[in-house]
Amino acid sequence: MSLFPTEMESERLRYERLHPDEFDAYELYEYVHAGAPGIDEITKYVTWDPHQHPKEASDWVEHCGEQFEDGAAATYALRPTEGDRADELAGFAGIHPDWDRRLAVFGAWLRKPFWGRGYSGERAARMLELAFDRLDLEVVTVAHDPANEKSRRAIEKYVERFGGQKEGRIRNDIIIDDEPRDSIRYSISRSEWERNRD
Repeated sequence: MSLFPTEMESERLRYERLHPDEFDAYELYEYVHAGAPGIDEITKYVTWDPHQHPKEASDWVEHCGEQFEDGAAATYALRPTEGDRADELAGFAGIHPDWDRRLAVFGAWLRKPFWGRGYSGERAARMLELAFDRLDLEVVTVAHDPANEKSRRAIEKYVERFGGQKEGRIRNDIIIDDEPRDSIRYSISRSEWERNRD
């Protein structure tokens, strides 16, 4: 039995584990290579750069598969289950547990055509259920670059919905374009989530 589920669903999204047994790395490369539509806006505030060649995408899929098998982390490809872009790759969601601290860090990004549809909050709700119900963790954290207004609005909306809180600014927490940057961090505890999950 795997620690993480290989597939999940929420109201409008399907979650498929990013693993070389199931995921075509070239599909990833098509959307995240240098020059892909919208890639500069997507990567402006994240800690990874556009992939320069298909092998780079393949290596990342392999790495995510190894993390999944080891119980270190799970990364899921997100695909809408309805609408004009059903089954298209919308983006990715990750959960990175720190088992000793009973805490998980969330990460996610969406392709530009899928911005503004409420998928970030829907994904967060499903991943909180995974973190607290299945993995028995106690706290989930998420952070964004201070200049990333779209992420700030999306994160604050679901953190407020589930009773979480803004932790504050973490100095020199992330590296973007080889430069240290601050991040703004939020957390949701299991008890806060349980009080606000419905």
